[in-house]
Amino acid sequence: MSSKSMERKAGRKQKRCQNMITNETQIQCNDQPKQNLVVCNAGLSTGLKNDVLLLEAMQFGSVLQIILLPGKSYSFIKCKSVQDSVSIYNGMNAKSTLGQNGSVLYLLYCDDVPENVSPWDREHPSGLIIIEDFVTELEEERLLKRANDDLSASDAPHGSMKHRHVFHYGYEFKYDINNVDATRPLLEKPIPDECNELWPRLKSKMPTLLFQIPNQVTVNKYEPGAGIPPHCDTHSAFQDPIFSLSLNAGIVMEFRRLSDGSHVSVWLPRRSLLIMSKESRYGWTHGITPRKTDIIPVNDGLTVIERKLRVSFTFRSLKFNGCCCGFSALCDTYKKSQRTADENVEKLVIPSELELRNVHKVYDEIANHFSETRHSPWPKVGQFIESFTQGSILFDIGCGNGKYLSLNASTLKIGCDRSHGLLNVCYERGFNIFQCDCLYLPVRSNCADGCISIAVIHHLVTKERRLQAISEMSRILVAGGRGLIYVWSKNQAKGTKSSYLRQNKRNNRSDSDTSADLGELKFFDGLPIHTNRTQFSHSDMLVPWTRKDESSENQETFLRFYHVFEEDELTELCEKVSDIEVIERYYDQGNWCVIFQKK
Repeated sequence: MSSKSMERKAGRKQKRCQNMITNETQIQCNDQPKQNLVVCNAGLSTGLKNDVLLLEAMQFGSVLQIILLPGKSYSFIKCKSVQDSVSIYNGMNAKSTLGQNGSVLYLLYCDDVPENVSPWDREHPSGLIIIEDFVTELEEERLLKRANDDLSASDAPHGSMKHRHVFHYGYEFKYDINNVDATRPLLEKPIPDECNELWPRLKSKMPTLLFQIPNQVTVNKYEPGAGIPPHCDTHSAFQDPIFSLSLNAGIVMEFRRLSDGSHVSVWLPRRSLLIMSKESRYGWTHGITPRKTDIIPVNDGLTVIERKLRVSFTFRSLKFNGCCCGFSALCDTYKKSQRTADENVEKLVIPSELELRNVHKVYDEIANHFSETRHSPWPKVGQFIESFTQGSILFDIGCGNGKYLSLNASTLKIGCDRSHGLLNVCYERGFNIFQCDCLYLPVRSNCADGCISIAVIHHLVTKERRLQAISEMSRILVAGGRGLIYVWSKNQAKGTKSSYLRQNKRNNRSDSDTSADLGELKFFDGLPIHTNRTQFSHSDMLVPWTRKDESSENQETFLRFYHVFEEDELTELCEKVSDIEVIERYYDQGNWCVIFQKK
């Protein structure tokens, strides 16, 4: 076949591709210079790969994005400028042999590219932090030597995998159960001394980050091209956060959120520390795609780097009380509770899901209105706070709008709450606060002289979760430290009528008002809906909160979960925590109250 015949045949093929691309994507393409290019005859369905096309195009100009569409025999190149596009076109069109079976590529200019947000253009998952150059070259050398020496000395590295070797310190991570056996520490393999200097440095660089010094380390030695499947470190096994130190080489790590399919690529440079906390720890999977090269962003577009041998140190702290993260898709504790649900009230719904919907989300919705009704500290709570000496450290767990954080100015008071809306109120008032769940306090053990939990624990669905919250209060207290807990009493008519039963002026509503808001609804998810300002007839129920729309006469009702306590129930619950002693119990305005001391 003559060269002219071949050109005519190629032209007809290019025209067919052009028509197909326009019909399928509605993107016009031709030979008039534009910023973007379409490769007419090579794509995912022909075996073309991102890095191969990028490497070829980078020889001639800067590339912002390579787009390969699923099942398509064409692809797109988003260039940095028209000049880059023209240069790439002139260098590759009818010259590059990246097509199927080594055939040449045919390119055209196009006005646009398909909407396909690059995983590099998305925001990092919430709570994900990367500290570059976290260790020096000398420290890297020492850590690598320690890892290599221990791997070489071990007859059978823990959990050796295909294309990577694994070694554990402190505790062995068992891949068959995705957990550790907390009863079998590796006494002969303690955390390397070379790691000790990392934690004061991290505290200096991230003074607001709350973490415990890790007691478990996994060392992974990745050969070039090796990867690790997408996974989420077992929720119930390890606390928040988790750290990963990249040594000898960098890597691209892929994060995916199951709830909406979001995908984010994150470049971890050599000697960088990755911190996975909060949502990035609990709500996303992370993994490394097996391949020989990585595409990473640079100032003038994208570039391709060859992978090298990489050693990672993953640092974790063991967790012993299960998980209450609220990210059910990846939570083993949630899945276990779901499997064992029965017909009693505590198991009618998944506790964390019920609390998320009927406690946490509700308080975020009603935060400002709720704060308007909470002004004066209760006198006995104030007396407890004022009893601490100068310099004492006190935590208000479930601080709400912070009405107790202004008392006893000679002490350091720190508030925490799950509700972002209520914390905003505290922030505006200048208080020291942070966000967390009372079931897991991101506070080091034995650091507080006192703590209070006022009207918080009664929002927890199960006895186990209420016990866990008290255990967390005990954990953070120093020996001799004292805690105060208030919970709603089931008997609101004990002694004089409680403030709950007395109509206050701001919420002057009759019982029928609440019924009108809810219509004929008496139960929700199997739980009874309480009639406001009346005696409690159930231990577990949903209590309405009605908010009037400021811009209209409309009212909106929210349902909050409550477990109201019998007379000795709170005391008996506290007595189950082995390292505390109840030193006082009393009834105060519709609440059962306990003061305890850590032994």
